Amino acid sequence: MMIKNLQDTVTLNNDIQIPGLGLGVFKIPNDETAEIVASSIENGYRLIDTAQIYGNEVGVGQGIQAGLAKTGLKREDLFITSKVWNFGMDQATAAESIQTSLDKLQLDYVDLFLVHWPGHNEYKAAWQALEEAYAAGKVKAIGVSNFEQHHLEDLLSFAKVTPVLNQIESHPKLAQDDLRAFNAAHDIKSQAWSPLMQGQILDNEVLQTLADKYHKTVAQIVLRWDIQRDVLLVVKSVKPERMLSNADVFDFELTDEDMAMIDNLNEDLRVGPNPDEFAG
Repeated sequence: MMIKNLQDTVTLNNDIQIPGLGLGVFKIPNDETAEIVASSIENGYRLIDTAQIYGNEVGVGQGIQAGLAKTGLKREDLFITSKVWNFGMDQATAAESIQTSLDKLQLDYVDLFLVHWPGHNEYKAAWQALEEAYAAGKVKAIGVSNFEQHHLEDLLSFAKVTPVLNQIESHPKLAQDDLRAFNAAHDIKSQAWSPLMQGQILDNEVLQTLADKYHKTVAQIVLRWDIQRDVLLVVKSVKPERMLSNADVFDFELTDEDMAMIDNLNEDLRVGPNPDEFAG
């Protein structure tokens, strides 16, 4: 289902609703995070995505409280994602880290918790800890991040709970069509991190031509392409005007021909680590 506005949601395989477009806070210093998160909530964002390794869960928690106070929204109006840093963790340590994240975020529950990286198959203990947290109601949904197909096949061989989502690097230079198809076949949503290729895609001539055609920015063209591919989005921004610009993607639609033009930019090129090689 293609989302229609910033607060529109998609149904996960456990019937939880997730906003299709949210704010990511990767590499935002903790002391700057609270103001940015609060501003995003004021500007209509309902999904905030952080991680243990980002070192800014405390700031996110402060920003949530400030955003709720300023808008009058309730906790349940927001969707908060974090990720367990699974390397070197046994199940007990992973479980403790999940509780620590809740404490830092000042939350009774997190809407979605992900295993951050597969590593060298170092995710079983973390996944089992997430299943326990899910059963206890500390987490409303659980999923994975940066998992390739073979990692998912292995996980599904022992998991009691099917992941609701796989957050992957995806942008016009890394379309991830095969992995997205595998995710979809198992009712696992695909969510893109770094959809703008950390800014490296913004000077692409093909995308600039399309931006001129639609009277939009290159970033808006790319985000619209993802929306029309039914890819969920986490987009980093530290400026309110950029947050609003990134959300201004619901008043136009790319033609099939223009979608194909963007599809043809794929080079299987990463800006982040290769999940098969990254070991923390």
